Amino acid sequence: MTMEKQRLDAADAGVADWRGWGPYVAERAWGTVREDYSPGGDAWEFFPHGHARSRTYRWNEDGMAGVCDDQQTWCLALALWNGTDPFLKERMFGLSGPQGNHGEDVKDYWWYADATPTHSWMSWRYHYPQREFPYDDLVATNAARTREEPEYELIDTGAFDDDRYWVVEVDYAKADVHDLLMRVRVTNMGPDDATLHVLPTFWFRNVWAWGLPGKDDVPVITAATGRMVAAFGDKVWSLTHADTGTPLFCDNETNSERIWGTAGRASYPKDGINDHVVNAAATVNPDLHGTKSAVHHVLTVQPGETQEIRVRLTQDRDAADLGASFDGVMTARREEADAFYAALPPDTVSEDAALVLRQALAGMLWGKQFYHYDVARWLDGDPAGPTPPVQRRTGRNSGWRHLNNHDVITMPDKWEYPWYAAWDLAFHTVALAHVDPAFAKEQLLLMTREWYMHPHGQLPAYEWQFGDVNPPVHAWAALRVFHVDGSQDFEFLERAFHKLLRNVTWWVNRKDADGNNVFEGGFLGLDNIGAFDRSAGVPGGGRLEQSDGTAWMAMFCLNMWEIALVLAVHDDAYEDMATKFFEHFALIASAAQRLWDDQDGFFYDALQTVDGQRAVLRVRSVVGLLPLTATTTLAAHTIERMAYFSGHMRWFVENKPELCAVVSAEHERDGGVGRLLSVADETKLRRLVSRMLDEDEFLSPYGLRSMSRFHRDHPFTLDVGDIHASVDYEPGESRSGLFGGNSNWRGPVWFPINYLLVEALRRFARFYGDDLTVEHPTGSGQQRTLDVIADDLADRLIALFLRDESGRRPCLGDETRFQNDAAWRDLVSFAEYFHGDTGKGLGASHQTGWTGLVADLILTRAQADGFRPGR
Repeated sequence: MTMEKQRLDAADAGVADWRGWGPYVAERAWGTVREDYSPGGDAWEFFPHGHARSRTYRWNEDGMAGVCDDQQTWCLALALWNGTDPFLKERMFGLSGPQGNHGEDVKDYWWYADATPTHSWMSWRYHYPQREFPYDDLVATNAARTREEPEYELIDTGAFDDDRYWVVEVDYAKADVHDLLMRVRVTNMGPDDATLHVLPTFWFRNVWAWGLPGKDDVPVITAATGRMVAAFGDKVWSLTHADTGTPLFCDNETNSERIWGTAGRASYPKDGINDHVVNAAATVNPDLHGTKSAVHHVLTVQPGETQEIRVRLTQDRDAADLGASFDGVMTARREEADAFYAALPPDTVSEDAALVLRQALAGMLWGKQFYHYDVARWLDGDPAGPTPPVQRRTGRNSGWRHLNNHDVITMPDKWEYPWYAAWDLAFHTVALAHVDPAFAKEQLLLMTREWYMHPHGQLPAYEWQFGDVNPPVHAWAALRVFHVDGSQDFEFLERAFHKLLRNVTWWVNRKDADGNNVFEGGFLGLDNIGAFDRSAGVPGGGRLEQSDGTAWMAMFCLNMWEIALVLAVHDDAYEDMATKFFEHFALIASAAQRLWDDQDGFFYDALQTVDGQRAVLRVRSVVGLLPLTATTTLAAHTIERMAYFSGHMRWFVENKPELCAVVSAEHERDGGVGRLLSVADETKLRRLVSRMLDEDEFLSPYGLRSMSRFHRDHPFTLDVGDIHASVDYEPGESRSGLFGGNSNWRGPVWFPINYLLVEALRRFARFYGDDLTVEHPTGSGQQRTLDVIADDLADRLIALFLRDESGRRPCLGDETRFQNDAAWRDLVSFAEYFHGDTGKGLGASHQTGWTGLVADLILTRAQADGFRPGR
């Protein structure tokens, strides 16, 4: 057992709180719903980036390479100044949704290089220009570009020309639960001597300024010899620093004079350290105390030279050495991280694939964030704050007053999406379960807790609109995490099952308008995939029967059925629930057949207009492939073991002939007769797979496109009543403004759907074995089994990140520096989605949680005999 695994076990047992400190600081708190108190709900405009250095956040904090405790009382992060920028680099810069020609878009370059699940070791890297950061150029040039043009990035501005930039590396190591070491190393990559200001920054989240009863005590950080001492109540932390740094103090309070032209609460407000360093202003407290502090180091570094800054945050002042013991802890934790990851993949994983695996998991672990949002308090306002606008009472999230978030949660992306999304989180847990199954399970259960799940049973979707509908993948994720963790934690599975029963009921009651088992659901996380905004309702009235909504519900019932069968091994009562979900699946799967188009061999959405017309929306997208995911097998030994359920199933098949087609397929395997449960029978499976594996439709070199390339030359157009819309193939960034235009489901490759379809093919293969082969790719003349095809699709997804024969990583695109420069080429970005033809990473660009599923794919494929992913 590795040392990291021992720490993890101690944390899980409650013996030592190794997760108490972690990378829980957001990378963007400005421009979020929580900080928006405007009448019109314009979060980006109400709290813009230009306010962030001067204005106190109400709900959380942001920073670079930031860490904090799990209540975010104390925060530690990094600030930099290159001597030319107009203000300190304390947080990542990017364009707001309205500013970007493809929605919100971060412009800095940073990477999560390494991390262990207890955060005993973490490594972070940032590339900072020595020239003035081109804030105005990035805003103006992107504003001048249309949606047809690519985004204007920092690399395009010339900021890194002649290698005039800094490599900044931050390493954290824990000597003990309450002893955290921070090392900052800066390397001058340019041709000349250069000066960099480095400011490790330590502060309190402001919880005292809002007038809440019993929470008005103001903490304090004071200077002592070689350290800063931070006291809040009966807890004291000491930050030891080198004598070469100058301690600076101000208060984490709003500079009201700068923001609003009025007097504020503090003489030395939040931006005091910034103004002092950049403008030499007398804006830091000469008495050396406050609620925000920094140690100011000015480093002059020769070309190619690396210099180092150290600080140590501890509750034990006697253990605050910055010398030999500091070095020893850093070395030990890095070696222990190496040992932890060396034990994870089989030997068949190549060096390059192991690098991708480790960085993907590091990003998942860095992607945690302390998330605080009391919706009732936000709606009503704080006692010391202004009265919220009247529109707030009936506006965004007004129906979610019960929701009270105060937890560490895995984020889709800590800059572009610094708020949880229910279905994103479910996919995250599958990857996280390989390194921290306890945290993965806790995250899934958290979404079903009474202060998260709505009283009527809906799971919260995401911050911008909790009432939107995400696909119901929690039961699937719970089952996957259960198996990744060794298939033994029946208590976890039972807890998830009981809460998700309420979610099933909500779906049935709210998203099946006609009670015919054909479901709606709105956009269902697929943003602009339809001809119109599916969450806004059908223009002119009517109803949309959704292929994906119906498939998701069929899959949900199968997942709940599978969980019930697992639990029935220990409790016969669950055979009743297995029977219930078996029947419910049959009802939905049978109803889904009305969405099948035999002419095209595809599942389509159907539009029911108010005047009784029914229009089939012949858009070939993943919406029509998703019914494949609603499939599983029932093994012969399970049928034999569960007499009650098996008897009822036999009765159902014999007495419900109008429903039994989707559950009656039988196949003899391993000496017994198993059964296939699927929305798609063998005929439909063959026709769907034929389209899916067609390189002129869905199959790309890097997985399955979200939209068929057929629509590039044959756009779909809809003209029904007042509805006039079209859809065509868009392999890159969105050319549509739907959902802010920041993501695109009209052609790119998306990891979560690809992952589910790979899984589905494996389940079909489990039933058919070598008896069913299909052409792959379509038109090639090569017949392959479904398990071989599933492996090939997984390999294509993995190949997005690996160096190919020419040494290129497809995800990094055509930028020469990213592909060829030794300082950049092995820094992998796990983008939100990928160009449907080239594989270039798009959307949220540095770490999007569900793309971390590549870690699971690498580990799964590495178990195959003779497989060696990567060069």
